[in-house]
Amino acid sequence: MATRIRKTNTEQKILDSAAGLFHRHGLRGVGVDQVIADSGVAKSTLYAHFRTKDDLIAAYLRRTDESWIRRLQEAADAAGPDPAQQLVGLFDALLASFDRHGFFGCPFVSAAVEAELDSKAHAATVAHTRRRQEWLTGLAGAAGAAQPAELAAHLGLLIDGTLAAGRLLQDRAVVDAAKVSARAAILAHTARTTNM
Repeated sequence: MATRIRKTNTEQKILDSAAGLFHRHGLRGVGVDQVIADSGVAKSTLYAHFRTKDDLIAAYLRRTDESWIRRLQEAADAAGPDPAQQLVGLFDALLASFDRHGFFGCPFVSAAVEAELDSKAHAATVAHTRRRQEWLTGLAGAAGAAQPAELAAHLGLLIDGTLAAGRLLQDRAVVDAAKVSARAAILAHTARTTNM
């Protein structure tokens, strides 16, 4: 049991270092030696946990997926019990992200651009997008959308576009604009007349 705890702590230390470096410099801009130096682990230790850089990136993306989906869900839940309000409220997770450290873009969009199509990193990015879209589709259906997947696709584009525009402009007003667009899309897809 102690060995598993040690292994988990070491993995988390490596992933924490990798996440910070990938966040600041991109996936291609960071070498394994930088992760080793930043985390303070031996090269053999890193490779015992992650056989390749692709394995390390995929693990980082899976961990980021869990964290980001949880933040979106928490922001949605904070908007109240109405699923339509939750669909708008989830954009508050983007504001919270900006307030924490500014917009550095979306790690999944970055990975989609930087990773090879047959890589584990690319597969982790696709898995994240599908998971997010499934959640959005369920919420859109609960909000009464006639075509929940279509509304979810619209909202997914707004999320990705907001993160990209936020990265370029470093202006939290892009989230406000996305929320306005999200409200309009929800109204169009649900024929709601109530305020959200």
